[in-house]
Amino acid sequence: MWTADEIAQLCYEHYRTRLPKQGKPEPNREWTLLAAVVKIKPAADQACGGTNKPAQVTKEVVSMGTGTKCIGQSKMRKSGDILNDSHAEVIARRSFQRYLLHQLHLAAALKEDSIFVPGTQRGLWKLRPDLLFVFFSSHTPCGDASIIPMLEFEDQPCCPIRRDWANNPLVEASGDLEDPEDKKKCEDLGSPVTKKMRPEPGIPDNVAHHQSFGHQESGPVPPSVSGSHLTAEELATVTGMAPSGAKVVDVYRTGAKCVPGEAGDSGKPGAAYHQVGLLRVKPGRGDRTCSLSCSDKLARWNVLGCQGALLMHLLEEPIYLSAVVIGRCPYSQEAMQRALTGRCRNVSALPRGFGVQEVKIEQSGFLFAQSRCAVQAKRADGPGRLVPCGAAISWSAVPEQPLDVTANGFPQGTTKKAIRCLQARMRKLETYHQYKEAASAYQEAWSVLREQAFGSWIRNPPDYHQFK
Repeated sequence: MWTADEIAQLCYEHYRTRLPKQGKPEPNREWTLLAAVVKIKPAADQACGGTNKPAQVTKEVVSMGTGTKCIGQSKMRKSGDILNDSHAEVIARRSFQRYLLHQLHLAAALKEDSIFVPGTQRGLWKLRPDLLFVFFSSHTPCGDASIIPMLEFEDQPCCPIRRDWANNPLVEASGDLEDPEDKKKCEDLGSPVTKKMRPEPGIPDNVAHHQSFGHQESGPVPPSVSGSHLTAEELATVTGMAPSGAKVVDVYRTGAKCVPGEAGDSGKPGAAYHQVGLLRVKPGRGDRTCSLSCSDKLARWNVLGCQGALLMHLLEEPIYLSAVVIGRCPYSQEAMQRALTGRCRNVSALPRGFGVQEVKIEQSGFLFAQSRCAVQAKRADGPGRLVPCGAAISWSAVPEQPLDVTANGFPQGTTKKAIRCLQARMRKLETYHQYKEAASAYQEAWSVLREQAFGSWIRNPPDYHQFK
């Protein structure tokens, strides 16, 4: 029906042609991350001249987001006029919710074709059975899905990491793979921060290729892993994530920190640096955030749906993703499955309609042209530092104002004087939380997920409900 490369190319082309220059990275100086939701509608075979034509599949980008930033806890506002989390995955999902709301308006007005049809309960709607939604991200989600083994035959992706890296609060909220101070040293010296991944022998660089550990099939017998200076317990964190006989020399770092109350990462050098399977929050600019990592949020959407609590007032059942596609980047199939689905498999007793989905996870071999790796390769030893783009773009397939560009959580161009004005508000909170809490089935499902999966990893945090 579709391939990972087709999804990636469709999203990259949509980004290039449909999104304006505003909000995009400055060439050769900035990079960003891209995420999108693609609607897939298969068509039935049609007989023609005694033969069957192949089914026509319609693929359409319905939402898109870019961004790498997340504000710290000290900058959160009770007035609700700032976006806390502007990572690409979260922006794309927020834009997708806007698309769903527009489609519900069409269904209720009975004026145009909509993706929704009337449900069995009066006043509620459900998704047409022939539609699928595929989530695309140009990079592995920050957090648990990004903790993957680095093998001895790979080009090292970053400068050495200090042992006190986990305690350094000054980490940019950009999915960085290395410590910012070490990164600065690399950049100032003109050394690549992220080297191009070494292709497999005989495969041209411009042809899709994957690291071998990214497509290791899971099975009852885990592959053997040889690690240097690792205990049996430490080896267990990477067992099943590397091909047989490969030597794990390290793991890719994630800037997402364990939530308060967790045992935390060991900080040991090499493959034992991180613990896997834990809830994490995105790092902020100087202070911690209350935004869960994108790995954790994708896992949550895989149980509660992408529609959120508010739209559940109008829907008979949640809107689930059928697949997740990741662009060319350091990748592990096992880490993705662990982070998105494996951690929630034991959740039970969910309200009717909710359940843990067996989402399909694939990787494309095509690299995002404005990713950090691609920009770094183009600029070679160019002057100046390579930095993440400060703006976030939100695009939705809706007729009125489909595009929004934000910076630092506010509409781009908003002055300090205008921040508190009504025009600068992103949402009103007086009734917002009331309507969310009123979605009883959704809130019950979220409570079950918290207690049976997410909550089991948290050791009495100060206030769990602050984490979003």
